[in-house]
Amino acid sequence: MSALIVPNYVELAERIRPEREQGRSIALANGCFDILHVGHVRLLTDARLEADILIIALNHDESIRVSKGDGRPYVPLAERMEVVAALSGIDFVTSFGEKTADELIGTLRPDVQIKGTDWSASTVPERAAVEAYGGRIAICGDVKGHSSSQLVERIRGD
Repeated sequence: MSALIVPNYVELAERIRPEREQGRSIALANGCFDILHVGHVRLLTDARLEADILIIALNHDESIRVSKGDGRPYVPLAERMEVVAALSGIDFVTSFGEKTADELIGTLRPDVQIKGTDWSASTVPERAAVEAYGGRIAICGDVKGHSSSQLVERIRGD
């Protein structure tokens, strides 16, 4: 595994303090990352170029069920964290259970908040939280054309 898994983002904030004190920049990407696909890989590859340290924060299982419905996530949090941590270029993997990423962002205060191409800088839900302390938003990855839901539909033959 290449990345360090720190499930509690408050603890992660303490772990990255020395990195920040050494002047290293922090990027944060958050999401479900349920059934990893090429769209995720392309997003994370681009995100790696935005800062010295790359953190990936995964939604807790319950928050995914609330937003995406019963039967989701397909892969439980602990396994999703392990899979994402095994990818090259990622420094830390953490998780959050809140409905939005605002508290996560306020605690970690990334220099760069990473979002996929299905967003624009003006439509990112966390925009106000990021701008409140002077952070910036970066749109990364390829044009949105992949999703875990679509992949499952193809597998099922839907």
